[in-house]
Amino acid sequence: MGENKRLQAGVTRRRFLRDSLWGTCLAGLGVLTGFVVGKHRKTNTLWQIDPYTCIACGNCATYCVLDESAVKCMHAFSVCGYCRICFGFFGPEPVDITEGAENQVCPTGAIKRTFVEEPYYEYIIDEKLCNGCGKCVKGCNAFGNGSLFLQVRHDRCLNCNECSIAAACPSGAWKRVPPQQPYLLKPALSPSAALRVNSAERMAAHPPQAEHGAGNHA
Repeated sequence: MGENKRLQAGVTRRRFLRDSLWGTCLAGLGVLTGFVVGKHRKTNTLWQIDPYTCIACGNCATYCVLDESAVKCMHAFSVCGYCRICFGFFGPEPVDITEGAENQVCPTGAIKRTFVEEPYYEYIIDEKLCNGCGKCVKGCNAFGNGSLFLQVRHDRCLNCNECSIAAACPSGAWKRVPPQQPYLLKPALSPSAALRVNSAERMAAHPPQAEHGAGNHA
């Protein structure tokens, strides 16, 4: 009973952490949205990336007219599974499951991995280091919940009439959006995905007991 209570408390703390981080992120974007609306009051539309169409091809890192791309990775904490082995963080064949640079898929070390409690880890993007290459996004989409995605940061973007990244985008993920809604964020989990996560959390809180005497039968 004591172990189950501890695990249930851990699930609750993880949910609180997840919701708090995502709420902080949304609050920050709310402030930035107000800035963007004022900055582009006379502009009809802005460039943005549709996260469901983006294939993380890598062009966002190299085709921007700025020396440092205006595209950055964002993290939907409400979607994240807080995996111990996150393929948005680790390369396909890590030397070890540690934070060593040789194990990371990010070429600039822009993702911070922090232990929460067994078996959960938190991943935070350092936007100052992110170059928009999308390698973490590709790994997360292929093997995880898809909580990492690319967005144009409008405090950096020049909003060019003919965006060089949009022209080079092979999937047509670059869209024009109104200044009042400058970001295309991934929503919280769908009901089916939430059911899978809740089932996993219940299993963590109530692990199956091994049958006594198993394997002793002739």
